Amino acid sequence: MDDFCVFVVLGVNELPRKLISVDESLQRSIAMPPNVRQAVLFSHGRWREHTGVTVEMTDLEGGTITLGKLTPNHKCLLWDCWEGAIRRGVSTLTVKMEGGSLGNEELQYASYDELQNSQKECTKGAAPLPVLEARGKRKRGQDVKETLNKDQENVCPNSCLSDRSTPRRRVRGASRGGHTRLVAQNDSPAHMCTPEKHKTRGKQARTQTQTVSLGRPSSRWGQTLCPVDTQTAILIGGQGSRMQFCKDPMWKLCTEDMSWVAAETLAEGPTPEGRIGHTATFDPESKRIYVFGGSKNKKWFNDVHILDTQSWRWTMVEAQGKVPPLAYHSCSLFRGELFVFGGVFPRPHPEPDGCSDSLYIFNPVLAIWYQPIVNGDRPAPRSGHSACVLQGKIFMFGGWDTPVCFNDMHALDLGLMEFSAVRTSGTGPSPRSWHGCAVLSESKFLVHGGYNGNNALTDSFIFDTDTSCWTTVVNTQLSAVPRAGHSIITMVKPNTEVCHKIHTYTLTNC
Repeated sequence: MDDFCVFVVLGVNELPRKLISVDESLQRSIAMPPNVRQAVLFSHGRWREHTGVTVEMTDLEGGTITLGKLTPNHKCLLWDCWEGAIRRGVSTLTVKMEGGSLGNEELQYASYDELQNSQKECTKGAAPLPVLEARGKRKRGQDVKETLNKDQENVCPNSCLSDRSTPRRRVRGASRGGHTRLVAQNDSPAHMCTPEKHKTRGKQARTQTQTVSLGRPSSRWGQTLCPVDTQTAILIGGQGSRMQFCKDPMWKLCTEDMSWVAAETLAEGPTPEGRIGHTATFDPESKRIYVFGGSKNKKWFNDVHILDTQSWRWTMVEAQGKVPPLAYHSCSLFRGELFVFGGVFPRPHPEPDGCSDSLYIFNPVLAIWYQPIVNGDRPAPRSGHSACVLQGKIFMFGGWDTPVCFNDMHALDLGLMEFSAVRTSGTGPSPRSWHGCAVLSESKFLVHGGYNGNNALTDSFIFDTDTSCWTTVVNTQLSAVPRAGHSIITMVKPNTEVCHKIHTYTLTNC
């Protein structure tokens, strides 16, 4: 049977007892008699979207300890009274399931095989869906926040908005001007998930350490999640549902056991402020993450910060050339250069902010921005679109220039430097922005969720660049929660180029 459940064995003469399952309560407590000196807990069945099971013990006086956690890679837990646990009187054993049917998943993953098997057949004759105008929304260039609250820059688009307060994190050491800094764990190379402290010498200064009360990121949207190897991804930035910028802006995700590690780095100069609508792009050749643009309150950025994932040191680039401050743009890596397209840029008051249709290229070796000569059918100005590189082309989908929301697709031929509109077949995505996009293979990419100007979306689609055909994906894990402004990444099998897991990330309070 594939049904997920958790069992406990109390003593050597006892049979396993089922504690929780997907069809029953996701939390259960049982009394442990004083003669029980050992307990073994283990899971059975497929974990699917479940992320962990926390095991706690409480004594008669109300004292509680956490014995440990079951995860997809750690499916068994042993407790005995000789390891300093509760020994006096009758105690209570409590197990709590995370993810799954709770309806408030923070991190989900699906296998590539499951996505392939859940595709509907491509209908060649299907007509493309029309561009959608989000009625009753802001005029062009105005942020969503101006519709709801003139003092707020961004409003979380996800429909699972909660009134619960975001868990507060304390940061040791105040940065200049009250800025929240982005920091990364000072640990071993990127493929290692266990943090390891570095020694600093000379004028090298370690950036402030974020102290968190929980072992996971606080509630947010608009962050970036950037894979750096087959088992590790770096989370940067984001904003909470109450428009506060996160005080724990950088985390490391180990996809092997789905665990999070808060982070810190070395830096000799400025580190990037907390922000939203930025891009973080990893270069596998140099092992560096390039963070560009974004916004914070009424401040806009056009800075470039580099994080070396081998030394975990931040560097701010003093680039030549001109590039405007941009947010909700796309950034694609091709042959060591960054291709930035679209995005929102500020205009002097009282003019509304505008959307860009310009292409900028950043050369990290020369530390220079330049604008190439581009021909062809250029996409309309937009922001919140997606872009991915396949077969020597950048495929750009969706986005919006309020009040118009797009579902068209354009391709930039990186050899000819020529734009072209892509004529697609099949039932494709409706108009949307702030959706997730991830490359699945050499000719396919996934589009998931997004915001249509009124609501966050749950649907998923796969586009085949060889056939220019959309197929609909029916997958309960991806469609469980409406998502927009979320992150979606693919992880490949070690020593191969085969995608085997698709991770979606957003937090329940958004």
